Amino acid sequence: MLLSVSSCVLQHVACMQSPQKQFLLHFCPVHYRFCLFVSVLLRKLISICVSDVEYLRSVLPAGTDAAFFSYLKELDCSAVSVSAVPEGSVVFARVPLLEVCGPLAVVQLLETSLLCLVNYASLVCSNAARFRLAAGPRRRLMEMGLRRAQGPDGGLTASRYTYIGGFDLTSNALAGRLFGIPVAGTMAHSYVTSFSSLEEVWPQTLVPCGGGGPIDFICLVKGWLGRVCQLLGSKTSLVREGELAAFLSYAIAYPQNFLPVIDSYSVSCSGLLCFCAVALALCELQYQPLGVRLDSGDLCRQSLEVRRVFKECNKQFSVPQFESLIIVGTNSISEQSLAELNKKENEIDVVGVGTHLVTCTRQPSLGCVYKLIEVRGRPRMKMSEDPEKSTLPGRKSVYRLLDTDGRPQMDLICLSEEAAPKAGVSLTCFPLGLTKTLQTVTPAQVTSLRLDVFTCGQITFPLKSASESRERAQISLQTLHPHHKRLQEPHDYTVALSEQLHSLVSDITKGNSKGSNFLLSN
Repeated sequence: MLLSVSSCVLQHVACMQSPQKQFLLHFCPVHYRFCLFVSVLLRKLISICVSDVEYLRSVLPAGTDAAFFSYLKELDCSAVSVSAVPEGSVVFARVPLLEVCGPLAVVQLLETSLLCLVNYASLVCSNAARFRLAAGPRRRLMEMGLRRAQGPDGGLTASRYTYIGGFDLTSNALAGRLFGIPVAGTMAHSYVTSFSSLEEVWPQTLVPCGGGGPIDFICLVKGWLGRVCQLLGSKTSLVREGELAAFLSYAIAYPQNFLPVIDSYSVSCSGLLCFCAVALALCELQYQPLGVRLDSGDLCRQSLEVRRVFKECNKQFSVPQFESLIIVGTNSISEQSLAELNKKENEIDVVGVGTHLVTCTRQPSLGCVYKLIEVRGRPRMKMSEDPEKSTLPGRKSVYRLLDTDGRPQMDLICLSEEAAPKAGVSLTCFPLGLTKTLQTVTPAQVTSLRLDVFTCGQITFPLKSASESRERAQISLQTLHPHHKRLQEPHDYTVALSEQLHSLVSDITKGNSKGSNFLLSN
């Protein structure tokens, strides 16, 4: 069983498969320029029970050596070590994310699990970061994509990693419980349309926030509805009784969290009027309503009208609480529509995003690969007709070189035995994608990107909480130069090879490497 005892090293990287050659950043086949890496830390990377082995025995060829199944039963990861880029770090094309060292058979069995765990999480995290860049720092973002996610596991992963990528809230209550993510949501249209009459509202009273006897809330709201309609010149006959009943019922149950969707029928003729009447009644009882959600039509135009009405109510009825009401916009929001939203005048405070966020519609998959780079201390390299799909041989260290402003200017990939670059000391390197072009650079600062996270079967760098990884991600993004973060036509970021690594690649390509007597090719 040669494979079971051979020591080897594999690296988990993203190959660049872009038809657009200017895309040089990590994993970007179509749209993405950077990836927020998700590190994988597992206490037990492989767990094979007897029933698993018996199933494999039933599906493998009948002549399979019985000793192989005995070997599987004893399999563990006590000899496996992993180095990784910390979760929430920005990484670029061809930079090794994970380096896994251990017995060949064991680390090869990890391939699919590691790729599955890292690919989607990194993809949706990066997608969230792009939405955050499109939205700008002021507007809050709420993830609400569980219904459209790739199953329950995918939905939970999306909630965690969209938060790390820059979203502020999630509608996924389980994600809030497990990861400490702030949760938020609004009522459904089905809740609104399930009511048809004020007779369905029960209870019909509400105790004031400051205490006292219960107040007939329906009667109070009716009075306010008449005053609102008179102020705005609206017809009470057009107000939907069922919509008003739904708002009343919800406000009585949650007087401190009143934020209804107001477009189930007509925003201007019913929904907004009902909200103002109920909200004014809540304010009279010393409660603070939260705001409204718009889910259809021209969100920008409607938000301006809603804000105008809030100001009119505040001015006419002296309710300062209306100054802090928020407007939530949802309606199949995409990165493009979010960017366009910022170009138009609007009053939207929070944007809820679902489908285009969790399904990553602009790029549904991430092209990370997991390739052999060393066996028994000898470098290995996969070659290809497409140079961008060729791998880099040997164990490596990765450094980020910063300029005098503290911004990343280049990522340098070196062989692990090389001395680390030093701040203020010039070095020469070969930028990837520029054939035989030698470049000299003098970094102002140098940081090592990877660290040991799993050593000989033991976790050595515990996974951070979602909030800690989120903070790291946002800091990582802020350090990038603005021209690298542009959503359209960003500048290419340089990833380069050290002279020694470049020489090794050249030797193996020519077939002259002392340490490589076989090549892996397509």
